[in-house]
Amino acid sequence: MKRFTHEVLTAWAAMPMFEDAARVAEALVAAVPFGSFEVRWLHRGESIQIEVKEIGQEQASPIDAPAWGVTYGGTDRTRWARLDLPGGVGSEEATVEPGVGPGWLGFLADASDLLAGTLNPDMVPAIIAQIVVPRLASWCAVYTAEHRGGPLHLAYLWHADESRTDALRDALADLVLPDGDDPADLSVNGWQAHAFPLTARGRRLGVMCLGRPDRFPDETMQLAEDLTRRAALAVDNARLYAQQAAANLALQRSLLPPEEPSVPGLDSAVIYEPAGETNEVGGDFYDLFPVAEGIWRFAIGDVCGTGPEAAAVTGLARHTLRLLAREGYGVAAVVGRLNQAILEEGDRARFLTLLHGEIVVAHGGLDLRLVSAGHPEALRLRPSGVVETVATPQSLLGVFPEVRFEAEEVRLGPGDVLLGVTDGVTERRSGSRLLDDDGGLAKLLAECVDLSARAVAERIRRAVEDFAPEPSADDLAILVLRAP
Repeated sequence: MKRFTHEVLTAWAAMPMFEDAARVAEALVAAVPFGSFEVRWLHRGESIQIEVKEIGQEQASPIDAPAWGVTYGGTDRTRWARLDLPGGVGSEEATVEPGVGPGWLGFLADASDLLAGTLNPDMVPAIIAQIVVPRLASWCAVYTAEHRGGPLHLAYLWHADESRTDALRDALADLVLPDGDDPADLSVNGWQAHAFPLTARGRRLGVMCLGRPDRFPDETMQLAEDLTRRAALAVDNARLYAQQAAANLALQRSLLPPEEPSVPGLDSAVIYEPAGETNEVGGDFYDLFPVAEGIWRFAIGDVCGTGPEAAAVTGLARHTLRLLAREGYGVAAVVGRLNQAILEEGDRARFLTLLHGEIVVAHGGLDLRLVSAGHPEALRLRPSGVVETVATPQSLLGVFPEVRFEAEEVRLGPGDVLLGVTDGVTERRSGSRLLDDDGGLAKLLAECVDLSARAVAERIRRAVEDFAPEPSADDLAILVLRAP
C-alpha cells in the first residue's frame, strides 16, 4: 500500500503529504472486513481523495442515482449522490486550475527533478505523461520519432481514468499532428485538446498532446508550455546519452574477441566486466588467438584509465600483439615492440600492464612462455591444491624506452590451472582491506581443485562480487587456462 501511495504522490508532485496519506490509506484498508477491495486515489484540485471499494458486498441503493455515499467530516455526516452529465462524455475528475504562486513553482521544480532522474529514452515519455495527468489535463499522449526527422509514433498514453485509455487510443489512431513550432488546437472526439511541440536545441523531437473536457485556462497553457520545454530537454538528453552509450558499447566490443575461441587440447575461460556507467569504455582487455598449428597466444592487460584515450591504447595493444605474433616474433620481442609503440603515441600514451604468453599444446600438458609486464601475479594451481606464482614481474609498458623483456618457460601438467587477472580482482576493496591482502587470491584459487576453467573463472568472479557490498569501481578481467 505504501508503494502505491508513494508512486501516486510522486506523479502528483505531492510527496510532502506522503506520511499522512500513507497513514490514512492503511487505516481505510484495515477497516475492510473481508473479501476483495479496490483502492483509487483521486486529485480534487486543492485536495486528494482515497477511495476503498469493497468488491462483491451488495447493498441496495436507497436513492435513484448511479453513485451515492456518506461523507463524514468531524462530527458531521453528509449524504451525497452523483449524476452523470448529458452528452455521453461522462464526468471527469477535477483538474487543478493553476495560478501564480509558490505551489506551482514547486510543481515545476519537482517535475524537473523527475525528468532529470532517468536517462532512459523509453522512460521519459511515461514520466512526462504522469507528471501532467491530472494536474494539467485529464489525459496526455506523448509522440516521439525513432530517428531524427522520422515519422512520429505514440510513445506513451496516460488517462486519469484507466478504463477509458483503450477508447482514447482508438480516437487518437487517425489523429493528424501539426508540424508547426507553436502549440495548436486539436479535435479529438469532443475533447478540448492541444498539441505542444517538443523542441530542444533547434530540433523537433516529438509532440505532447493534452486533453480535458473543458476549456484550457490561459494559466494552464502557460504552465504546459514551460513544462514542454523541460520535457523536450529531458528527451534530448536521454537520446544523446543512449546514442553515446551505444557507440561506446560498439567500440568496447571491437576491442575484444568477437567470441571466446575453442582451443584443441586446452580448457580455457574468460570473464570480462566493465565497471561504471555504460557510456565509459573500460581499460581492461583479453585475447586468445592462434598463430600456427598447435600454437596459440594469449594476453590479458589493463590500460590506465577509461574512455577514448584508454580505448586507443587498448586497440593498439591488441592489434600489435596479433600482428607481430603472426609475423613470427617471440613473446618477449612482441612485448618490447609494443612498449615502443605506446611510447611513440606521445601525450596520448597510457601506461599498460600486460600478461602475454604463448601456448604450445604438447603431449601430457601445455608448454608456456610468459612475460608479465607490471601485471598482477599469474598463479598456477596444482591438482594437489598447491598454488604458486609464475612469471617474474617486469616493467610495465609505456614508461621506459630502453627496457628489455625476458620470457620465462612454464609447464602445465594434467589438471594444472593458470590464472591471470587484472587489478579489478586483486584490488577489490572492502573498507581498508583488499581482496588480495595476505594472499587472498591464492587462497581462493586453492579451493578450485578439480574444477573446470569456466568454474574457476566463475568462482573468482563471485568472490569479487561478494567481497564488498558496493559495486566495483574498476574493470575486471579473468583468464583461466587448464591443461586437461
